[in-house]
Amino acid sequence: MPDDVKPASKSQTCSAEEWKVRVELAALYRLVALHGWDDMIYTHISARVPGPEHHFLINPYGMFFDEITASSLVKIDLDGNIVEPSDYAVNPAGFTIHSAIHAAREDAKFVLHVHADAGIAVSAMKEGLLPLSQHALIVMPHVAYHEYEGIALDLGERERLVKDLGDKQLMILWNHGTLATGETAADCWQGIFFLERACKQQVMALAGGRENVRLAPKEAQETVKQQVAGGMRGGLAWPGCLRKLDRLSPGYDA
Repeated sequence: MPDDVKPASKSQTCSAEEWKVRVELAALYRLVALHGWDDMIYTHISARVPGPEHHFLINPYGMFFDEITASSLVKIDLDGNIVEPSDYAVNPAGFTIHSAIHAAREDAKFVLHVHADAGIAVSAMKEGLLPLSQHALIVMPHVAYHEYEGIALDLGERERLVKDLGDKQLMILWNHGTLATGETAADCWQGIFFLERACKQQVMALAGGRENVRLAPKEAQETVKQQVAGGMRGGLAWPGCLRKLDRLSPGYDA
């Protein structure tokens, strides 16, 4: 596609329900870029398209996250086939990870995976995420772990990934990065935001050495676990996130 030609808007050709999902997914891409958690074109966020077909939307492979719009998202099926015309392919590793979760988890309408520095750093620590901060205590009950098997091109990894995720909303992929799921875009964003903040705080705290950090008391850990038993919910903050995008990264909803 020539640089000066923008993809036609899908707002007039898809259902209102799909358009809403497209706009919210594009917003997630822009938010990840705004927070510096993108990795050029090499990570991925997806969303289930409403309807019985089990289609989902994912980034056009080759566009930076701050360029992605609702209309430019690529629609694929659970076998990785592009089901609507697009000038772009999709990331094979993105298909492996996201198709597995969308197929297995009806509640995982949005799936977000990043290679952010702090998350990768914690994924390389033997103990994983530690109970060092309130952010960590909030997310720890919802975090699963998955072993690193190489770049996610082997479709056989899907079964193991889904098994490790279980019913959790968040995941640390050892030596790789972080992942969040959500019934809504707001829940998915709340999860990755708190997880990545917790990882950054851990990296900063451990700069003084593991022997110098103070773990949160066991009683407090259990209290927070009970307080957040309902999962990560981001509905209250989401409208503000969209307003921030309108100011700093407009055009995602085109």
